[in-house]
Amino acid sequence: MSRDLLLEIGVEEVPSAPLYDAVTQLKTRAEAAFDNARLSYGEISSYGSPRRLALLVTELAERQTDLSMKVKGPAVAAAFDADGNPTKAAEGFARSRGLAVTDLVRESTDGGEYVFAQVEEVGKPAEEILPELLAALIGDLDWAKSMKWASGSVRFIRPVRWLVALFGSIVVPVNFAGIVAGRSTLGHRILGGEAAVPYAGAYIETLRDAYVIADAAERAGLIRAELDRAAAALGARAVVPEKTFAEVVNLVEWPTVAVGRFDEAFLSVPREIVEEAMESHQRYFPLESADGTLLPRFLVVHNGDPARTGPIVEGHERVIRARLADAAFFYAEDLARPLEAYVEDLDRIVFHEKLGSLGAKVVRIEALVKALCDQVDAPADDAAYALRSAHLAKADLVTHAVVEFTSLQGVMGFRYAEAAGESPVVAEAIVDHYRPRFAGDALPHSLAGKLVSIADKLDTIVGIFAIGQGPTGSADPYALRRSAIGILTMIIDGDVRLQLDESISAALAGYAGAVPDLDANATGAAAKTFFDGRLAVMLRDRGFEYDEIEAVMQVASADPADTVHRVSAFAGFRRSDAGADLSVAFKRVANLADPAAGESPDHTIMGEEEAALADAVEITYERVGALMAVDRDYEGALAALADLRGPVDSFFERVLVMDPDETLRTNRLALLNRLQGLFADFADFGKLAG
Repeated sequence: MSRDLLLEIGVEEVPSAPLYDAVTQLKTRAEAAFDNARLSYGEISSYGSPRRLALLVTELAERQTDLSMKVKGPAVAAAFDADGNPTKAAEGFARSRGLAVTDLVRESTDGGEYVFAQVEEVGKPAEEILPELLAALIGDLDWAKSMKWASGSVRFIRPVRWLVALFGSIVVPVNFAGIVAGRSTLGHRILGGEAAVPYAGAYIETLRDAYVIADAAERAGLIRAELDRAAAALGARAVVPEKTFAEVVNLVEWPTVAVGRFDEAFLSVPREIVEEAMESHQRYFPLESADGTLLPRFLVVHNGDPARTGPIVEGHERVIRARLADAAFFYAEDLARPLEAYVEDLDRIVFHEKLGSLGAKVVRIEALVKALCDQVDAPADDAAYALRSAHLAKADLVTHAVVEFTSLQGVMGFRYAEAAGESPVVAEAIVDHYRPRFAGDALPHSLAGKLVSIADKLDTIVGIFAIGQGPTGSADPYALRRSAIGILTMIIDGDVRLQLDESISAALAGYAGAVPDLDANATGAAAKTFFDGRLAVMLRDRGFEYDEIEAVMQVASADPADTVHRVSAFAGFRRSDAGADLSVAFKRVANLADPAAGESPDHTIMGEEEAALADAVEITYERVGALMAVDRDYEGALAALADLRGPVDSFFERVLVMDPDETLRTNRLALLNRLQGLFADFADFGKLAG
């Protein structure tokens, strides 16, 4: 027999992002809780709206399944003394399982004899278990921030105001925060009122009658359709950022979409400011014409009485008018000075208390950009654009617009650089130097933008490592992992051929004298190890095996683009017939190679087979050196190494390496060492599994 189960937690308005997380948690934790309680069920669904979290379980068993299991106890030798009397170990084990010592049985297992307890437990009715189980579900929800209220000691993200818990039509007396569950819920704050849920399966419709759409997916579909309908009626298109849309879905319980207006004069302000004021600050959706031009209208999703949409929209129009007036004022004030004039103000802004001001950071970035330009042999124009961009990259951080709309950093720098007559390349590099901001984000468009982006991120990484605050475990407060991956992506996919060791050293030079007791060698090594870790993760994400990555990175990781090329060639070659030959040749050599013998064999005391292998090795050194250094033809280099399979096999078939004559033995080992060096120039083949 089974019944449906409902749990609703009524709260004061929960913020949007934590609500999404809580809905997911509630379902996941409920599945584990019912499984652990041996209560079978059909499906589990969780719901959330601003004033509630809910759990619906279909076909929940009315009784636990019976438990029958054999529990392993102590070894027989520990459970009974020499006379066969039970020890305290046996008595304690039996007592813990509710049995007498005489109920224990002996069995041989795992190479020894142990005592076992056969545990039989009759399942309890679900109604006995649910009150405690559901209360624990509520209390175990993990909130980034929680609060206490009234005089209670219970913590939750917002005060809990009511609880509903029904097993079929029977109320489950769940007690949490001094509130005992019933069947009464509260509907929409304005349109609805108190409503009684007759039975668990009627929950969704009961709320709908009280003007609440409990399912976020249903609310999202309704809002999306209404936004499209309202925009189409105006011959326009709604601009709907997913982040803003997702937030709005969890701000309303009975959504209504309406159209608002603002003064067309505000369209003279950069579009980014207008959109930011509407989206991030007010959660409105801008409208644009078919040609992409921003219109002096917006869409608002409100949670009020649909019959009062007119006055509600008027209120929103007053709010956005004030916000846009402020934005227009900030923009005009900022334009009164050229972007260059704001650079000196950066000296008054702290970048990091141990690393100085933003002004000092800009000086370091400029010096680092120059070093990077030299390293990649940047054309003169690109180098000039990069240096100018580095100088201006952070200037907009002290403008009124960015102080008010922080997410527009870089964007406003682009706008102000344009207004000041800077080169389009410089203006674009200013906004681009924050990219890539996340995995899959677009890379900076120009070489100048990439170099400034790399310099900015690398300066931060090296600086944070210099003061001993690099990432530990999952903690990465400065998002250094994301920055490192951004740098590596620009090097690998953005065709910026930089050497990591050299670049890190150049970045460290900027902190000379700025960080007391700076150990440049230790900091540089830590930063390089950090980059190697990120590079290995990226290579795994690209489908390469861990041992292939480790083998190559033991030899070559300073040039990330080259590392990717090597691993790719190595992975493909490894799976070929020639790759198998290469593996066999390496293993035969590695089994006997002895570093103590050196790598300079004497050709005058070699026999025919030794001399043939020695000649083949020297020829291969020349071939591999040319292929790797000049053409970076790693596939060809690996093929050349594989060609040694024949001479290696002949050598081992006809030559006794461990000759009783010490001179001959040492000379032959030196030859093998010389041969092994060929492999070591490409990768550490000893790291390969299998």
